[in-house]
Amino acid sequence: MPDTFASRLLQLLTTFPPAPTLPDGVQAYNPYQEPAVAALLTQFAQKFYADHQPRVALLGINPGRFGAGRTGVAFTDPAALSEHCHIPNDQPRHPELSSQFVYRVIAELGGPTEFYRHFYLGSLYPLVLLRDGKNYNYYDSPALQRALEPEIRVALQRQVTELGLARHAAVCLGRRNGLLFEKLNQELKLFDRIVVLDHPRYLMQYKRRELPDQVARYTDVLLEVKTMN
Repeated sequence: MPDTFASRLLQLLTTFPPAPTLPDGVQAYNPYQEPAVAALLTQFAQKFYADHQPRVALLGINPGRFGAGRTGVAFTDPAALSEHCHIPNDQPRHPELSSQFVYRVIAELGGPTEFYRHFYLGSLYPLVLLRDGKNYNYYDSPALQRALEPEIRVALQRQVTELGLARHAAVCLGRRNGLLFEKLNQELKLFDRIVVLDHPRYLMQYKRRELPDQVARYTDVLLEVKTMN
């Protein structure tokens, strides 16, 4: 495969190193090394990222087991991968609220082909975190965040440098996520500006009555950062 955004993304995710031993019974795993997930990620990357375009990063917390944990694609559950990205798959369906919101925004921005030409969806930490078999966020435990912060620092720096992300701006998904993102950016000087938005899952759980306004807010912000470059 030639040196494209797609090939660099596949190399980064499929070879991403395992986490250190984590506190509080938290486990991390790399879904991109599972054959079915790797195959879907490869199809997605070759379809949407087979060029050299520097993309604006939208970075969430860490992937969930029912979204990227099954598709390899951040904020994309198996249903969205099939229905919106037109990549058929046999992965078990478990509707992900974040995926539903994100693909409403993507539709407003012209659909997946147009969206992924300009944007990269990812996570500050690209491995799935589980506690008692359920999704867990890196900041849900102070001890866990301390243990993972060096790994997150490396993950962020590698995504920017190895993928060739745009540097004029990045979008952080999640207010609590933004605390660490902005701290690391001040230290590493990776992006000129970080725009922090409410996390899609939070909006779907607690702001459903405001969804049209929230989708419009996302759309306006992404159009702004896209045209800043």
